[in-house]
Amino acid sequence: MIRQLHMNDQDICLDFVKKKPAENLFIIGDIEAYGMETDFQTVWGEFNRDNQLVAVLLKFHTSYVPFAEGSYDAKGFAEIINKDSSFKGLSGLKDVTEQLEPYLKKSLLKRQMYYAKCARTKSENAPSLEKVQTAQPQDAAELLMMLDQIPEFSQSIPKTAEQKQRELATGFSRACFVRQDDKIVSSASTTAENTHSAMIVGVATLEDYKRNGYASACVHHLCEQLFTEGKEACLFYDNPSAGVIYKHIGFEDIGLWMMYNEKSEA
Repeated sequence: MIRQLHMNDQDICLDFVKKKPAENLFIIGDIEAYGMETDFQTVWGEFNRDNQLVAVLLKFHTSYVPFAEGSYDAKGFAEIINKDSSFKGLSGLKDVTEQLEPYLKKSLLKRQMYYAKCARTKSENAPSLEKVQTAQPQDAAELLMMLDQIPEFSQSIPKTAEQKQRELATGFSRACFVRQDDKIVSSASTTAENTHSAMIVGVATLEDYKRNGYASACVHHLCEQLFTEGKEACLFYDNPSAGVIYKHIGFEDIGLWMMYNEKSEA
């Protein structure tokens, strides 16, 4: 049976998804931040015959994130999504989303990425952290300026300096960087932090400063900060060479993450 979840279901829902905090980083973070039902967020759950929660579907604005361990009523979840005229995107672990695919009516662009987590860094591979600094709100504009010089980030930086500054000030996000020649040359940040996990994003180094271990040091530094707070570090990657670097730090692949987006009209 599938039904919408409400505030009195929140503890049951969180207990279910927190069994795998890295895999459910987005669901946990959204529920902790916004609850079970707002004008932009809704959560549904599937229950078995013993009234145990076995699958969750979260809608955040126009996007959906499903989670289940094993098989679930994918057709039932798809019916909810298909009835939503505002539906524009879907993301989740591949073994969950691929069960939905046959039932989705909208034509979507699909992207596959590796999903990795780290609960403990490899001490024998620890880079030098002497040059790594923790970002303060006043560093926001310079951090974004550095990322804008990286080809893969230059067209995908949605934040303004004011937004980044606010995130650093409130603790929604954290960042660290390496400064050389009076400028930031490498950085890494977190996003979607919740009580159990955080996503590492924006790992980058300016071309002239690569192969010095700066990005690895930034990621290692963020991981150590998260571990002291009892959180797991997570990240996406689709470049095998980047995967080698992350695994050297201590990350392990936990699955494939799929992202589906509405096709734009020509």
